Order: sequence, then C-alpha cells, then structure tokens
Amino acid sequence: MRKPRIAVTTSARSGWRIFPLVALNVRLGGGQAVRWGAGRPSQLDGVNGLIIGGGDDISPELYGGTLHLSARIDPDRDALELRLAREALARNMPVLGICRGAQMINVAAGGTLDQDAYANHQRSIRHRTILPRKRVCPLHGSALACIAGPEEMTVNALHSQAVDRVGTGLRVAARDEGGMVQAVEATGVRFALGVQWHPEHLFYARRQRALFKALVEAAR
Repeated sequence: MRKPRIAVTTSARSGWRIFPLVALNVRLGGGQAVRWGAGRPSQLDGVNGLIIGGGDDISPELYGGTLHLSARIDPDRDALELRLAREALARNMPVLGICRGAQMINVAAGGTLDQDAYANHQRSIRHRTILPRKRVCPLHGSALACIAGPEEMTVNALHSQAVDRVGTGLRVAARDEGGMVQAVEATGVRFALGVQWHPEHLFYARRQRALFKALVEAAR
C-alpha cells in the first residue's frame, strides 16, 4: 500500500525550516508529507491526514476575544487552517495539531484561548526553548496516554497562548504542573489530537515519534 499523504500547514515566516522537521517525523512514521499554506493548493480530497503546524498567534476574532498588541497574526493562515480543521473534524479525517495547531483545533470546535496563559497560570513554569524542559502529565484514560504512555513526559514549550474553554466534542488530554492545558483530543473520532509542545523537534524521543506514527496509522 502506498504511503499515506499527510498535509502539513506551516507559517509563511518559519515554514521553510519547520516543514523539513515535520516531514522527517511523518516519514519515520511511515507517511509522506506535503507542505500547505496560504496561496497553495489545499483540498483535503487529495490527502489522507492533516497536521496543523505551529507558529503565529491565532486572531482572537475567531473566538470572540480581544486582540493584544503583542500578538503576531496571519489572517490568511487563520482562514485556511480554520477551514481545514473544521473540514477534517467533520470528515473524521485524522488530524494532529502542533502548538498553534492544537489551539486551532480547539477554536474550530467552538472553544476559546487564553492569550496570556502564563499570567493566568502562575504555577506553570515557562521555558522558552526547543529543548525538553517542561513537565507534562497525560490524563488517565486519554488517547494521548495510550499513544505515548501514561507517565509524565518532558517536552519543549514555546507558546504564550493556551486552550481556555474546551470546544465541543473535545476533552483535555494533558496538563502541566500549574494546571494549564497542554493537549486536547476529540472524542468519537478515529484520531484528532492537539499538543501544545513541538514534537517535531524531539524526533529522537520514542514517545514523541509515536504521535506522528499514530497519525499515519490512522490515515492508513
């Protein structure tokens, strides 16, 4: 059987360096990655799964919030990924969200975001690095715990926003030591998972590669 084709959305600013890392993880999981973005062909009929990548902040206009002056947004990317996330969930297509992508899955399901997450979760430790420094606990009984194991994991963290109100049909799959949501997953679908960290940078870690492998297997 041919390798499942996995669409990967990326930032116009950083996609040139992030996509090769995501593509490597998809290939290690048995799939083939194709890069998407605003202005590129982006019809789900031509792929078997979707990864919504990290990068820019999501405009609060998408969930009824107020724009912070420090936010860096890309309206074209917002529109593209919101459409794709909604379509993927409606089609029961396997989807993995990375950092911003986890937040977009939540917004697509009608949820909201906390734009200043660390100010509102003061016991959560902020680590602005791609190195694994942040402790995250998968929730008992979650799909994430089944895929990557139920034990506490150490991941990286570059985000300032996080999931606030969880969207319809989603549930929290992991939190950090301060209670901040670090992963969400859909119920009643084959595979829909969003993680707040960047597993593409942790390709040397078996538990992080397992996320991509689970997506590819679901797409197969």
